[in-house]
Amino acid sequence: MSDSPLLARVRKLLAKAEDPACTPAEAEAFTAKAAELIAKYGVDQALLAGTDPALDPVGDRVVTVLAPYARDKAGLLGAVAVALRCRVVYLERRSTSRIHLFGHAADLERVELLFTSLLVQAAHGLAVTEVPSFDHPAAFRRSWLVGFTEAIRARLTEAERAAAAEAPGAELVLVDRTELVDRRRDETYPNLIRLGPRRLAGSGRRQGYAAGRTADLGGTGLPT
Repeated sequence: MSDSPLLARVRKLLAKAEDPACTPAEAEAFTAKAAELIAKYGVDQALLAGTDPALDPVGDRVVTVLAPYARDKAGLLGAVAVALRCRVVYLERRSTSRIHLFGHAADLERVELLFTSLLVQAAHGLAVTEVPSFDHPAAFRRSWLVGFTEAIRARLTEAERAAAAEAPGAELVLVDRTELVDRRRDETYPNLIRLGPRRLAGSGRRQGYAAGRTADLGGTGLPT
């Protein structure tokens, strides 16, 4: 993992966010600066590598996500990865999910950092959310995780867009980098099949989305 001072700050803040005592209001106070910090790090690394690609090469890694709700957690990983300009191939989606990630080293690092923390925050959110009496617990929790994932995807995508817009020349550099990642994925898996949409019966999507809107993504305006 990188020894970047910015990422060191992010890790400390994520540790605070993972504390069960952190209230939704406190998490919401972390949110705006959180996404901004992690997005700025990604753009900074991309621009540095623009002059020397060896500084941030394209790589890959296989991640195993365990039950319960492995498929839904894998969906969260995929959403984080795509928002942070990585590519995702689902190798197995049963009780255990295996995901092959492709991306530049700095982006893969960002994905790992955020996903690990978001899993903890999602677990806390599920633990304190009451399942309605009319709903099946497993169905409710799956739909909650889908809503959580949708909110995280939207927030990260917007943060990445804003960070790129603020750095002159960044958008063209990022397009070139994404093409390199696509090429690595396509060389490894030349015959990919796109997954169809899921159908979920649970009623937890709205509450999961609300939790995702307040989840901490790694930064705060508070002193550290």
